[in-house]
Amino acid sequence: MTDQYQQIIDTLSGCRRVLVTTHIRPDGDALGSSAAMVLAMRAKGIDAHVMLLSHLPTKYAFIFRDPGIAYTDFEKDGLAAFDLSPFDALLVVDTGTWSQLPGLKEKFAGWTKPILVVDHHLTQEAWGNIRLVIPEAAAAAEIVAELIQGWGLPLDKPIATCIYAAIVTDTGWFQFSNTRPYTHRLCAMLMEAGVDTDAMYQAIYQNERPERLALQTRAMQSMKLLAGGKLAVMSITKKDFEDTRASVADTENLVNIPLQIGAVQVSIVATEPRDFGPVRVSLRSKGQVDVAKFAELFGGGGHARASGLKVEAPLDDVCKRVIDAMLPRL
Repeated sequence: MTDQYQQIIDTLSGCRRVLVTTHIRPDGDALGSSAAMVLAMRAKGIDAHVMLLSHLPTKYAFIFRDPGIAYTDFEKDGLAAFDLSPFDALLVVDTGTWSQLPGLKEKFAGWTKPILVVDHHLTQEAWGNIRLVIPEAAAAAEIVAELIQGWGLPLDKPIATCIYAAIVTDTGWFQFSNTRPYTHRLCAMLMEAGVDTDAMYQAIYQNERPERLALQTRAMQSMKLLAGGKLAVMSITKKDFEDTRASVADTENLVNIPLQIGAVQVSIVATEPRDFGPVRVSLRSKGQVDVAKFAELFGGGGHARASGLKVEAPLDDVCKRVIDAMLPRL
């Protein structure tokens, strides 16, 4: 273990109560990593609470099924009233940027207690007292697993289930390029701990709402192929959400669909907000373009093959700006 692993273990060991949070619109890695850390801290006699900045997606509800995982989810207006005083530390997992934690930078402006960051994204900001960032990790949960083991705790079935869910969602069930040999070795160990992989696959990938499939259809109908078929662009409008009754959570992984086309090197999905806020742009690459560096041009970031950005402008303007910036790279 590096010094950062031990520093985080030592800091958490000295706490009575820890607040855990992750990025807005949490995915499987964000939720699985948060839940696994809560279970580990509970095993060490530490009270922990997860603060979600948006609602828990239905398909990931099984991750928080354990009654020992206490959590609160907020929309924009609920965060201000949340009392931070009972907590001895803040643990942030699966992000290292304030832009992914709307409202928290202001909320923690006067915070004098430790802030710990556990993440695997390339794009980072210089905050947090202790930062454990491993970009080569397939998921933040791989780092969490190492922390838990380094703390002298077994990866029992409840913890293993959380970590496995986190890893398979961030690797596309081991299809994405971030999957490494270590990933398979760790997941074999998690399976040996009793993870029900069939039930998990059904919960995550065979449990969709009709509204999501309707939104997916709208997105695919909007698809444009540019740069000789190397660039695929889809857009989702406010009206699409209204007509299909889908939610923002239903946009997860839609950006991966165009990558099924052989010629496509980069896929982009621009999503207009349902009510307020910037247009969100998701980017995926087969490797020819580093979309993390591209996203940084607009204040975003992520991984070389999976990243995102936000722009405060009308949807059509955002699409034009992003396309114009991307075309010279293809």
